[in-house]
Amino acid sequence: MKALRCTAALLLAFGLALNSTPVRAQQVSDEEVSQAYIYLLGRLLVTRQQQLDFQDGFKWNELIHRKPGAVDWPNPNLDVAYSEAWVAVDETSCTIVTVPEIKDRYFTVQFLNGWGETLANINERLFPDKHSGDFAMCLRGANVDLPADATRIDLPVKYSRVLARVALGSDPDKAVALQHEFKFKATGTPQLPDIPKTPIFDLDRLPGAEAFEAAAAALDSEPDLSLGLEPLQAQVRSIAAAIKDNAAERQRVDGVIKSIAFPELAKAGAIIGHGVAHNGWARPSVVGEYGLDYLTRTLVNNGGIWANIKPEVLYYRGGKDESGADLTGDHSYTLTFPKDALPSRFAKYFWSVIAVDNTHFRVLPNPMNRFLLNEQTHPEYGADGSLTLYFATEKPSGAPDGNWLPIPKGQKYRLTFRFYGPIDGVANGTYWPPALAKVN
Repeated sequence: MKALRCTAALLLAFGLALNSTPVRAQQVSDEEVSQAYIYLLGRLLVTRQQQLDFQDGFKWNELIHRKPGAVDWPNPNLDVAYSEAWVAVDETSCTIVTVPEIKDRYFTVQFLNGWGETLANINERLFPDKHSGDFAMCLRGANVDLPADATRIDLPVKYSRVLARVALGSDPDKAVALQHEFKFKATGTPQLPDIPKTPIFDLDRLPGAEAFEAAAAALDSEPDLSLGLEPLQAQVRSIAAAIKDNAAERQRVDGVIKSIAFPELAKAGAIIGHGVAHNGWARPSVVGEYGLDYLTRTLVNNGGIWANIKPEVLYYRGGKDESGADLTGDHSYTLTFPKDALPSRFAKYFWSVIAVDNTHFRVLPNPMNRFLLNEQTHPEYGADGSLTLYFATEKPSGAPDGNWLPIPKGQKYRLTFRFYGPIDGVANGTYWPPALAKVN
């Protein structure tokens, strides 16, 4: 009797092989498809940028020094001189990062993984005893001989994206000179990966079912370090397998992405995932390090890729005026900070605000080639100590030149307000920029 039970169990386990009709796997629900897509999209946004980078001339372990403002990704920070690289390390090779001596000026060297998660920063805040000289970026556990004076930093992955930032401040030429003193040097010869071949799409035309066709390339090439998201990875692979030779299922998945996932992303975008909105400004709940919050990670990778962690910078996104209407170049707006709550009060290093379009998140062209407001535009303060910033196509009457950001006529846009070295209410989440007032 026991043997008969075992035989029956085996037959059942093998799909009742004696029956000519195969057992079909349960179809994933529309919402499961949507969430799997949102999860996968976060990775595809990074592989998209990685492919664009290498098409633009990147080489592994070689630092590219960009001219100020000459970067091409969503929501660039125009307060800094950027240097960029993709770094490869392995069990036999590290990369030496040489950091110049920098005093009284913000800087950091940020390392991110292939999901947009920040892995490390090199600066005087994290390395107060030594924030210049040589730093050895190594794969965790690698046994590599290093220079005696190099500070070792272990990375949990073999491949990472690097952004070195030096604040332009009141002396941009000095910032550029310092920028060029950052150096990279590989020790040994690391094994270099193939760049994942995934869709290169426009940000206003996100991929549909073809995203899942690239699932294996995306997931196999980079581990997700966020523990607890393994079921989503399995779901992504399951959907990819289900649509491979099934045109009807592929069509269904494509329809779900466009009818459910896209609206869910748009709705979540209003508060940047699980963030909070107030006064027309949205503040993310997490940034740079996301844990299980893959929704916010995907939204940030879409609207401001390579975001750093909160102790370095905090971002507020403004897309509404005080009445809740979208911002547009058809109107003029003012943003007034009272004397006791000026932006400088909440930033240890500096603050700035830029305007970007609502689709590609690039700064807006204007005849003045002015793309941000900050202390370096020399804004003037009111007689009562307050600060008013202006956003308009034409400079409003009475507006100081350094307080005005030109906006193209008819352009829908949003603002990004940055606080570098956030302190006080920005650091603890109790502060919100004032509402934008529509003047005309």
